[in-house]
This record gives sequence, C-alpha cells and structure tokens, in this order.
Amino acid sequence: MLVVGLTGGIGTGKSTVSEDLRKNHKLSIIDADLIARQVVEPGRRAYRQIIETFGDEVEGLTNADGSLNRAALGKAVFGNKLNLKKLNSIVHPEVRREIIWQLVKAYMKVKDLVILDVPLLFESGLNRICGATVTVSCSRDLQVERLKLRNPELSTDDIHKRIDSQMSNEERNFRSDLIIDNSGTMDDLRATVSAVIKELRPSILCTLLDLFPPFGILSALYTFIIRTIRDRYKGTGPSKKNA
Repeated sequence: MLVVGLTGGIGTGKSTVSEDLRKNHKLSIIDADLIARQVVEPGRRAYRQIIETFGDEVEGLTNADGSLNRAALGKAVFGNKLNLKKLNSIVHPEVRREIIWQLVKAYMKVKDLVILDVPLLFESGLNRICGATVTVSCSRDLQVERLKLRNPELSTDDIHKRIDSQMSNEERNFRSDLIIDNSGTMDDLRATVSAVIKELRPSILCTLLDLFPPFGILSALYTFIIRTIRDRYKGTGPSKKNA
C-alpha cells in the first residue's frame, strides 16, 4: 500500500485537491484536519487538556454547547509561538495515533493507494511514513486573496499571522517529491491531479507483495529510514542544502 502525503499551506487549495481525489479518483483519504477536530470534541482527552491549559487565558474558550470556540483559540495561538507549541503538543499525539489506526484499517482492506492529507506534514514528521509526498502550492498573494473570500471575518493581519504560523511555501515545495501548482483554473487543477495520480499509482505486483506482512513491514521500514536520512541531509531549502 502506497501512502501519499498531501500537504499545502492555508489557502493554497489542498482541500480542493483532496476532495477531487476522493470524488473523482475514488481514493481513500485520511484527513488530519477532520481527525484534529474529532480528537478535541467534548469528553476527549485532548479537549480536557486544552481546557486545563488555556481555560484561564482565553476568554470564551468554549461555546454554549461545551465545544471549543475555535475562533477564540485560534486568535490565542496564531502569532504566539509558545501558545501554538502548547496546543500542538496536546493535539498532535492524539492525531498521530488515530492516523496510524486508520492506515492499519486501510491496509487490512487491501487499498493500493491511500492519501494522507496533513497540512503540517513535514512539521509533524509524518512525511517519514509516506512513500511519496505532494504539496499544493500558489503565490502568497493568491493565498491572502482566497482567505479573504473564505474567511471575511479575518483581518489582513490575522491572515498573514496564520500563513506565517506555517512552513513557508518555498520550504514545503523544496521538501516535497511532487508539486501541484494551483494558480490556474479548476480544469487546470484537475488535469494536474490526474497526471500526478497516474504517475504515483503502484503496480498490481507491488500491491500484492505488500499483502505479505514481512514484505509490508520491510517496505514501511525502508521508507521511514530513507525519509529520515533525506530530511537530515537534504535540508529544508536550497540555501541550507549543504549546511
């Protein structure tokens, strides 16, 4: 089973690509954003930890129904590296556990290709379990324009803070195996996505070999080792490649 890591900055159109892969290519999508929302629902461990950590600091942290006020929490963490680090340390471990469980279920269902949709793919280190990584990218100006349309309640300053809280497009593009440029029309985007999937889809032989646990385990271990070495020696950008 080939695990393809799909990532992209906020406003680049990653979710649009993910939906196209699900709807038009019938691929299984493991959506880290959806999982991240589920693990912070009332009663879950991450929810309790967030309340304990930010309850006295963030006004209006919960809504009337007890759910987290994501807008209030977002204002407290975006642009504040310490708070963002605290939140990530609570949510990320829970998300990772659920992702691994969903990957195991996909393997048991004999899926040949699974999309791991993770905005913070490289930041979280989940790229190391992916046989291939794909990033959706566009210019920063286009990101800002799209976010203004999608989230009119956000000020321009808030938008820039959210973009800056993530890895830059330049670094993400450098570290990815393939780049989907989402600067054109929807037809352009769909054509590019189709070409990428055609290139990535594993052969029937590879899929059958993966069904044998020893081969599957060795394949996954090989992927993890190669990704770890690549991250260490390739660096995070052209200027840092030989640092």
